[in-house]
Amino acid sequence: MTSILNADLHCHSVVSDGTLTPEDLAARAKANGVELWALTDHDEIGGQHRAAAAARAQGMAYLTGTEISVTFADTTVHIVGLGFDPDDAQLAQGLAATRGGRGERAQEMAAQLAQVGIKGAYEGALQFVGNPALISRTHFARFLVETGVCKDTSEVFRRFLTEGKPGYVPHRWASLGDAVRWITQAGGMAVIAHPARYKFSANEEFALFSEFKQHGGRAVEVVTGSHSAAEYVTYADMAQEFGLAASRGSDFHSPDESHTDLGTLPLLPGALTPVWELLSDRILR
Repeated sequence: MTSILNADLHCHSVVSDGTLTPEDLAARAKANGVELWALTDHDEIGGQHRAAAAARAQGMAYLTGTEISVTFADTTVHIVGLGFDPDDAQLAQGLAATRGGRGERAQEMAAQLAQVGIKGAYEGALQFVGNPALISRTHFARFLVETGVCKDTSEVFRRFLTEGKPGYVPHRWASLGDAVRWITQAGGMAVIAHPARYKFSANEEFALFSEFKQHGGRAVEVVTGSHSAAEYVTYADMAQEFGLAASRGSDFHSPDESHTDLGTLPLLPGALTPVWELLSDRILR
């Protein structure tokens, strides 16, 4: 397997904040030419056996996946885990603890929205939730669009739910070291997800990559749905500077909301080591 492989190693199902089932995602990925797929639900591995079975039914190779929320430099950063044992008890326990605060946070978000005249947001958001333990800003955003408060989710995040706006409640996630350790002890590989999204200063970003590598992190998403062509180049250089493998993933959530569909990204630059080469013995076929 080489960098010319159409691998999509970042997407979300109804088990977290996507709108499609693992089975429908597998079918969509296959139809779009994906050869190696991973489902990476937020802080959750409950859909892994379904996703692996669906990939096998479609004739697609599969890597187990998750996306763990961590707090680094007072910012929420996402760490993707790939190729781990989906039945690992320590990983499952860590993710359950990370999910634990979402319910209280959601109630606080709804209370803030009520103060600006938007009633019933918690109950409304729950209508869009596939897994009540994983209620998130995305579900509130879908409620605000459905009820006509905003015309689309982009407007939601301009007006609400982000720092300094009504409905924003920070959540204390796992530490970077915890997330990398849970993944690696379960036999997987940790990947920094969409690094351009965090808007870190150069020093903060250097600290993230350095600490991530010290904890045993092995890869970074270079080609991803939220990166520009210029950012592909930036993070290809960062991967080489830090000796990290490169990953590729659309971060697909929904046919109606996601700008990048499964399997439609450019291929990884050829000079990089694809993360799937390091995980070849963990690929399910």
